Amino acid sequence: MELLDYKEEQKIYISRMPELLNRVYGRTPTACVITYGCQQNVSDSERMKGMLCEMGYTLSDEAEGSDFVLYNTCAVRGHAEDRVYGNIGAMKHYKRRHSGMIIALCGCMAQQESVKERMKKSYPYVDLVFGTHVQYRLPEFLYKRLSGSPRIFEIGESEKIVEGIPVHRDGDFKAWLPIMYGCNNFCSYCIVPYVRGRERSRRPEDIIAEAKELVAKGYKDITLLGQNVNSYGAGCDFNLNFAGLLRKINAIEGDFRIRFMTSHPKDCTEELLDAMRDCEKVARHLHLPFQSGSDRILSLMNRRYTREKYLSLINAAKSRMPDISLTSDIIVGFPGETYEDFKETLSLVKEVEFSSLFTFIFSPRNGTPAAQMEDVATREEKGKWFDELLKTQDIISKKLNADIVGKNYRVLCDDYGRKEGKMAGHTVGTAVIEFDGDETDLGKFITVRVDAVTSVIEGTRIN
Repeated sequence: MELLDYKEEQKIYISRMPELLNRVYGRTPTACVITYGCQQNVSDSERMKGMLCEMGYTLSDEAEGSDFVLYNTCAVRGHAEDRVYGNIGAMKHYKRRHSGMIIALCGCMAQQESVKERMKKSYPYVDLVFGTHVQYRLPEFLYKRLSGSPRIFEIGESEKIVEGIPVHRDGDFKAWLPIMYGCNNFCSYCIVPYVRGRERSRRPEDIIAEAKELVAKGYKDITLLGQNVNSYGAGCDFNLNFAGLLRKINAIEGDFRIRFMTSHPKDCTEELLDAMRDCEKVARHLHLPFQSGSDRILSLMNRRYTREKYLSLINAAKSRMPDISLTSDIIVGFPGETYEDFKETLSLVKEVEFSSLFTFIFSPRNGTPAAQMEDVATREEKGKWFDELLKTQDIISKKLNADIVGKNYRVLCDDYGRKEGKMAGHTVGTAVIEFDGDETDLGKFITVRVDAVTSVIEGTRIN
């Protein structure tokens, strides 16, 4: 793995951009970054916003009227791609009214060769198309295009880690902290390894330095990101795994929470669960996608664990942390899945009692093995299964919510409540509690007692 310094790699373009922007626009130009998909994409966008600010742009929330519009895209589900194509199509009219506008497509969707070719042929007004591996070259791409270069298409592969990229964070007290990139798992339904590349772990000293900087700036909720954080450090020349990294970040002085996602069950270890139990700053929340409760379907998915293995991990987590909040992902209607397979998923959900679930009806992705698998269930049948799953989880959620009434929770106040005079805060799990307060509470830890659970969880502040 090659380690690059962003400022060294892009210094020529960074230094020349302010003068070029002034010559092209005669004013401070605006940039709008539109993000689709997962938290990793959100984090990537924060870094691209940081680069844009360093170059001399000001950020805007509106695409229409902006001088530079960047779509950072997701390729995990077809619906996300369809939305991007629709929104990119609408940009044609904006660009007619603003000839100096630069339009760019980047991210996982842009990493696919088929998308690059479609952009070349059908969207001639899109100026830049670049993939996940070369996002750090944004200053170079913009400089060349603004200087008269032809349209740029760059989706090259990379085994690099790039450090030193400036970050413009969207929040004031919650932050994303990438610890690794890429994925080695090749689940049969997933496009991520093809668009994000192989696993690459950042060096511990760089992660810890960034974490310390976040704490010093007052961030209270830090989420460690990776496609599979549990395999952090595998194959690297440093001797530190994810459990060890959690302990090192936990040792940083300050009052803050540590979260992480996403975990893969095949790499979740008792050592990691021990670290979660021992580290007081690590949230008692584990997002552990199981996707299907059927061993036959898990094998077709190439998940490399069994139902028994998954349940043993859940029981190990509960035995160490009885108050742990568990969440998961489920795919309904995977190719070859029968109702009998689905019932095994349903029984696992009932046995574990997850706090919440992220549920999806299977969406085939071109280029993955699952896209070529024979399907046996109709769309109507899958819809009925999906509804049954939602109803089952709703019953579980109501039961779990009833159990929290009368208990005290330490929440991070991070939003306004639905009613005037109310604020909202997240527990260490996924629950959001509303309580009396005002904007001065934002970013503070507050202890509240849960009074009732209706359409929202209502509480009374204790301090």
